[in-house]
Amino acid sequence: MRIYEELFIVKPDAADEDVDAFVAGIEELIRSSGGVIEKTDRWGKRRLAYDVRGYGDGIYVLIVFAGPNTLIRELERRLRVADLVIKYITVRVDEERKRLAKKQRIRERRAQSRPAPSSSPRPFRNTEDAAPVAAPGRPEDDVVPAVEEEA
Repeated sequence: MRIYEELFIVKPDAADEDVDAFVAGIEELIRSSGGVIEKTDRWGKRRLAYDVRGYGDGIYVLIVFAGPNTLIRELERRLRVADLVIKYITVRVDEERKRLAKKQRIRERRAQSRPAPSSSPRPFRNTEDAAPVAAPGRPEDDVVPAVEEEA
């Protein structure tokens, strides 16, 4: 089964009970079609980047699930005809997860093959005791010695 993220935006004036019932219906559709829900996040009301169908705000809901590709067609059909939904997007993330896992394995192998860092600290130079150094390309007499005040 492939892993998908379904993000949809619900109208901001929708009642919480209606949103909860709609999300429960979507989750039930996923389960009845042989899918497994990994997580469901309600992000709450957020400002949209631009007005969509006359709305400047929306309630964001993210569902991460694994399921067959035949499920996606029915899921998107229901989101398209639902009055509560302003906008939706379905993203297949299993290929991205495989790519990231491969990169992580490569990083771990490189870290194991590197020699351990030496435990001795680098030498420290105290700049307060250092003598003034002339700037490159300038004569030595341009360096002005520090004047001590007499008490």
